[in-house]
Amino acid sequence: MYKVVIIDDEPIIVEGLKRSINWSKWGCKVVETAGSGREGIEVIQREKPDILFSDICMAPIDGLTMIASIIAQFPNMEIAILTGYRNFDYAQQAIELGVRRYLLKPSKMEEMEETIGLMVSNLDSYYKSKKVREEKETITKESQEEILQDDHSANSFIVKNALEYIQGNYMSKLKLSDVANKVYISQWYLSKLLNKHTGQNFSEILNHVRIKEAKKLLENPELRIGDIADEVGFLDVAHFSRVFKKVEGISANQYRNTVLGRN
Repeated sequence: MYKVVIIDDEPIIVEGLKRSINWSKWGCKVVETAGSGREGIEVIQREKPDILFSDICMAPIDGLTMIASIIAQFPNMEIAILTGYRNFDYAQQAIELGVRRYLLKPSKMEEMEETIGLMVSNLDSYYKSKKVREEKETITKESQEEILQDDHSANSFIVKNALEYIQGNYMSKLKLSDVANKVYISQWYLSKLLNKHTGQNFSEILNHVRIKEAKKLLENPELRIGDIADEVGFLDVAHFSRVFKKVEGISANQYRNTVLGRN
């Protein structure tokens, strides 16, 4: 039996999908449902379903970010979006990430049956050709390492969102766990993705962003070095000075004198 999870913040939709479709006909079983994106992610992590039907307009979680995180961690999961959000660009992005079908509410039963048939067929082909039916219950670190060899669009989407979040929050006491929570994946997995796509670890990325912003502030002679260090997120000026020299090869004061000397 293929495991199915349904996520939607409208209980009538959830119950309708669960009861109106003869899941056993397709060799499927609805193992869990959820009424929000955050709850849905927890359910998916726990149940590791083969098939997911989900809405993607469930505040406060961004739908595409949620879908990208799921596909990145479970690349063989068959996902269908069921939503009332009629936006072509949004639908196109979802399909590019790996969503199998983008269905608009209300969907006809024939359309639902066709979608389920397609997803089941894809799963049958995958497990037969790869001979990994025994492994489908658990995603291990070894299989995640294999996923990282592929330049999957979902992985790229996650990295893009992570870098944007770092750029927008570098001035706070930012930790890897904060960013991982924002893109809905584990710290370990995010660390691997960042390293693969940028060649740098989280601390290196954060430090480079902070130093880049600090260089802009150093052009203002009225700002003290200590104030600049605090402004860009360093806990103390000594740490800022060490990182600045490591990144730029000269001290912050030397950089400031060089820049001001050119003006």
